[in-house]
Amino acid sequence: MILTLDWNPRALPPGTQAENVPLRSADGAATGGAFYARGKPRTAVFLMHPREFFAFHYLVPDLVEAGCAAWAQLPRSVGNDLRLEHEIALFDVAAGMQFLREKNFEKVVFLGNSGGSGLFSLYVQQAALEPSKRLAKTPAGRPTGLAELDMPKGDGMVYLAPHPGQGRLLVGCIDPSVTDENDPLAVDSSLDAFDPANGYGETPGYRMDFVERYRNAQRERVHRLDEKARSLVARRQDARKSKVDRKLAAHTPIMTVWRTDADLRCLDLSIDPSDRKPGSVWGRDVFASNYGSVGFARNCSPESWLSTWSGLSSNAALEKTAPAVTLPTLLVEYTGDQTTFPATVREIFGWIGTTEKKHLRVRGDHHGRPLAQGEEPGRDIAGKAIGEWLHEHF
Repeated sequence: MILTLDWNPRALPPGTQAENVPLRSADGAATGGAFYARGKPRTAVFLMHPREFFAFHYLVPDLVEAGCAAWAQLPRSVGNDLRLEHEIALFDVAAGMQFLREKNFEKVVFLGNSGGSGLFSLYVQQAALEPSKRLAKTPAGRPTGLAELDMPKGDGMVYLAPHPGQGRLLVGCIDPSVTDENDPLAVDSSLDAFDPANGYGETPGYRMDFVERYRNAQRERVHRLDEKARSLVARRQDARKSKVDRKLAAHTPIMTVWRTDADLRCLDLSIDPSDRKPGSVWGRDVFASNYGSVGFARNCSPESWLSTWSGLSSNAALEKTAPAVTLPTLLVEYTGDQTTFPATVREIFGWIGTTEKKHLRVRGDHHGRPLAQGEEPGRDIAGKAIGEWLHEHF
């Protein structure tokens, strides 16, 4: 199916062919993607996010202009991470890689934007291993089947506005003052980031002793949620083994995780300062987004919590996977990002295993939008820089 698509305000380069491609993963899941190319490029750039569809990603025109094909992979969990397990999502990545290899591209470069960074890094790590040494089970104990999966290897990596993994991201912004997971309004005032007594809205801001207690309590809350998730999984597995309670054996409970937007760095800009504006990626009013219905990990299965959103249990953490990235690598940091902050980006860059790596800082928010009226959008600068890097290496 040939499409005619325009980006506003930047159109696809003249002569670009756009195609929808349906695929099936090795485990039978429906997936696919959008393929863009002009002429006969030798290098393909692979974009994917574990729960977002990048068919209209803002970098597609730049990638085509740079002489590459762009492949935007469709995950099986678009817009919904209720059942997202990163180990199983690798089957979707593999399906895309097999499609690109069948098209005989000489090189395939991963482009991990935001959460795509954690997914691609896990793929690179697992693809580099002998099949028998790959992850055999998810954190919840589900067999992965990765030992039997054909995982074609890539040739390069671009990290764009990366965070250290969805779980590592959440452990930095989850509200540790929750005293009862069944009561979203229950608050321990001594850990309340929105209490002026703890430094909220004050100058100079949060005291270092509060920051340390807060961060320790964040990890403690994640640990409690891990235990809850494991308990729910074990309860169902026990029912399946005993074959007594068919309803319980079939039931998959849903965890509702409230108040996951309370990163002190979004409330006190003096902590790890950058070009970011007040507020979080969800909006200027962090209090409203923290208590509201929309947020990271708001609804998930116990399995997806452990695999994706737990900063303690997830395998898709760059701290674990980036050392295995020995491909030529470009990391593009947006200096006004409200999800990943300068110290974290420096850590990520340090974790990347290759010595052939470059770190580029560009003004823009998490999505590459301008920070001030009249500025050139950071995404435009990033697109040109990525194109130049691709020319240089591929």
